[in-house]
Amino acid sequence: MHVPDVSVVVIVYNDAERLPTAVQSVLDQTLHGVEVVIVDDCSKDGSYAVAQELERAHPGRVRAYQLPENSGGCGAPRNHGIQQATGAYVMFLDSDDVLERNACRNMLAAAERTGSDLVSGMCVRVHLDNRWNKTTEWYPWIYSRTRTLESITEYPDLLVYDTLSTNKCYRRAFLLEQGLQFPVGIHYEDLLFSAQAYVAARRITLIPNHVYFWNVIEKAAAKSISNRRHEIENFVHRMEIHRRVDDLLAAKGHTAIKSAKDAKFLKHDLVLHLRDLPLLGDAYRQEFARLANGYLAGIDPVAYESVNHLQAICAYLLGKEDWDNLLPAADAMANKGRLSSPLAERDGRVYWCAEHLDDAEGRRILDVTEQGFHTAPLSSLQLGNRLTSYADDGRGTVTLSGAVVNPLGRIQPDAELKAALEFRARRQIGVRSFSFPVATVRHAGDTIEWTATADVGSTVRPLGIIDAVWDVRLKLTAGGDRITTRVAVGGVDLENAARLRVRPRLTRLVSDRFEPEMTKKGNLSYVLTAEGAAAVRTQALINNAMHGKAAGVVKRSLRRALKARRNLGSGEQKVKVYHEVFSKLPVKKGTVVFESHMGKQYSDSPKAIYEEMVRQGVPFQAIWSYAGGRPTGFPTEATLVRRWGWAYLRALAQAEYWVDNQGFPLALAKRPGTTYIQTWHGSALKRMGFHEPRTKAQGKAGQDRFQAAVNRFDHFLIRSEHDARTLAKAFRLRDEVLLRTGYPRNDALVAAHRAESASGERVRGPLAAELGIDPEKKVLLYAPTFRAGTDGAVEGFEFPFDVEEFADRLGDRFTLLVRTHYLNSVSLPPSVAGRVIDVSRYHDITPLLALADGLITDYSSVMFDYAVLDRPMLFFAYDYDAYSTDIRGTYFDLTDKAPGPVVATAYELLQAVAAFEEADAKYAEARQRFLTEFGEYDRGDAARQIVEKFFTRSGK
Repeated sequence: MHVPDVSVVVIVYNDAERLPTAVQSVLDQTLHGVEVVIVDDCSKDGSYAVAQELERAHPGRVRAYQLPENSGGCGAPRNHGIQQATGAYVMFLDSDDVLERNACRNMLAAAERTGSDLVSGMCVRVHLDNRWNKTTEWYPWIYSRTRTLESITEYPDLLVYDTLSTNKCYRRAFLLEQGLQFPVGIHYEDLLFSAQAYVAARRITLIPNHVYFWNVIEKAAAKSISNRRHEIENFVHRMEIHRRVDDLLAAKGHTAIKSAKDAKFLKHDLVLHLRDLPLLGDAYRQEFARLANGYLAGIDPVAYESVNHLQAICAYLLGKEDWDNLLPAADAMANKGRLSSPLAERDGRVYWCAEHLDDAEGRRILDVTEQGFHTAPLSSLQLGNRLTSYADDGRGTVTLSGAVVNPLGRIQPDAELKAALEFRARRQIGVRSFSFPVATVRHAGDTIEWTATADVGSTVRPLGIIDAVWDVRLKLTAGGDRITTRVAVGGVDLENAARLRVRPRLTRLVSDRFEPEMTKKGNLSYVLTAEGAAAVRTQALINNAMHGKAAGVVKRSLRRALKARRNLGSGEQKVKVYHEVFSKLPVKKGTVVFESHMGKQYSDSPKAIYEEMVRQGVPFQAIWSYAGGRPTGFPTEATLVRRWGWAYLRALAQAEYWVDNQGFPLALAKRPGTTYIQTWHGSALKRMGFHEPRTKAQGKAGQDRFQAAVNRFDHFLIRSEHDARTLAKAFRLRDEVLLRTGYPRNDALVAAHRAESASGERVRGPLAAELGIDPEKKVLLYAPTFRAGTDGAVEGFEFPFDVEEFADRLGDRFTLLVRTHYLNSVSLPPSVAGRVIDVSRYHDITPLLALADGLITDYSSVMFDYAVLDRPMLFFAYDYDAYSTDIRGTYFDLTDKAPGPVVATAYELLQAVAAFEEADAKYAEARQRFLTEFGEYDRGDAARQIVEKFFTRSGK
């Protein structure tokens, strides 16, 4: 008898409808030596009958088994499947998920090639109820490339983060030899089984292929085990599994893995439950605190150093069982960016709350000075706004009262207060919002209290169906500040709240009531529903349509209408309209669409080209894209379009020229009549494009999409042959696409250097006065690059040196300008005011470079631009080994070519700044070599060359 290569154990419970699809995904594998072992956990809905039918339909390939009684989890049926499997390898599949078509082939090939006991591939979460067809790769950074581990200690992140059992292929003999089984009678069995397999495996191989599609329905009526966090038993099981994993790691002496796992517990597992605490009762909270604090006592203290400020605050306050301060912190964690505490200030430092400041650990953890709540404009803060009462008249009028946090009393007692309550449709079809005046709004110490009565039934006129969900916001004017807040439900009980009568504009047959509900994040919303006569009429109409002669026509029309509504405004629909409608319109001669850093700024080389066109009096229609809310800093004479809006798409489709420095949306094809001038935004130290392992790991389809996107470039600006060897090769650009002009943004720097060389005098200009810089002090610009986390996400900025010590030791000689990467932000302590200045809000870095007497950076491409000025540079490369040897790697060793001191510690940095003048003379020749290699084409006329080549009559 032929032994199958792979046995796929498919477990099922009360899922007869989806089981055939899961099994078919196994039968359709490109590897033919695959068997299906279905194990039914004593279902009540006919799942086993379906399994038996599949066995009969595919004899020899499908076998079906049923447990004698329901086990209540995934462990028992999977264990039974291991015993019944006959294949050399075993995989697991849930009945509501599917395998990628080549999963078995790819995993078997890796296992046979490397002799691994365990092969793991990438899982993809498929959000079935998301109208954008959203998919999410599960920890893709783990699977950026193929790698084989001789021990889990070589890559602890695998055990810490990827705890799934279903995206893996196990050597069956390995499972049997090690006696590996899933725990039974307890949830989160994957965590323990995976940990045991990782620790026991003699060799593990990771492959960068999609292997498992995990189907997720966020709004499912029956929540999965992991989503039933409001049940205390759920948390009991989670804690027990974590203890068992900890015991396993301790027995094997894996202390480093235990510390990394503890950090993940604080950042992930605990956070999942903390976010729900504001929505749960006292009894749950007390039992939760007992369980959590018992486990937290054994957490490695080092783990706390890797969590963010709110995670640390919540863990600390949980230990103190300080619910008054913990619940606002948990609410702030659930609603990213929300400030839900009034804060406290002591001795120039800002704290989350006034309690626990007599405890040294409490002062350290509760200190939120660096978050900048005390300096950020009030309008930029998302202030917490909690309902304090809710009443309705049983018809259509509701009276709400609430309290808005007033942090540090920043809304002064004498500030005039006005407010309006806004009901806004979540899905915007045109402008759909209605406002009601707030009758009472007053100062109340740490809060601003308000009360408003809204006649919703007579005023709010939803369309119906299309705008089914409405959110509630308070718009508060306090003196000169305008503050918009979401209204959180808080402790108000909506269980007995009446449905408000409303009159939809389309028809009352589909809905005639507004039902209050609390969102997943605890905010107040209203949902359109139907009741009474409307509900009866609607059901009658549906029944008639379903059984009448015109039923087929009605069904088809309804499907088309619903599909159109779902797609309205979706990214997929916009791309379709762009290609099928807008791209059929004529190209408008003289129209230029400019974009800098994906619409986030008016800056960089696109700005320099635009301003050169204006200076030369070129006749053209300028269109600038902007991202986010209200655009600021863009030229008033240009047409502004919101990125990804309809006007933006039409402008791109009809433009004669595209000019940007990063990349217009990848999904939008460029028309033959459009010329794309890609200025790019910096020479490369880190590997880019097709030189990156992540790009190589995307597979052919992903690489083809990326290639199609860069093939749109008609012209690509470079500033040196280094760019030709690196960027151009990384994007696979033909040599004729390259424009050896230098960067237009650097024209101003070349001019500044020439003027300084000719006069022997450095002119600082109006920016220095605007920033209040002492003319007697040297100006240093600190401009670090961003850091990406292990998951590829941009990390928050934290100073790698003590900025207060810098100011105290060197502030009498230097003014330090801090300019973070545009993906980051910074908050300075009040104590350094005047000596250290945050200039991150200045989109265009060129004037800052011209102002600075010296540059401190790490690996930012700003080093290549600053070289034009021939001024001192310091390189604070405190994490160079990790930065240069991560999965991307670098094109050259910075320590060999740096035109200035390279320091690794904060002490060395302070010493190097103190010896600023010495570095200037010592590295003069190195700066010239650096400029020759990386900026040979920056001659000060790049913008003029571009304008004359493409936009003037002589050039065209």
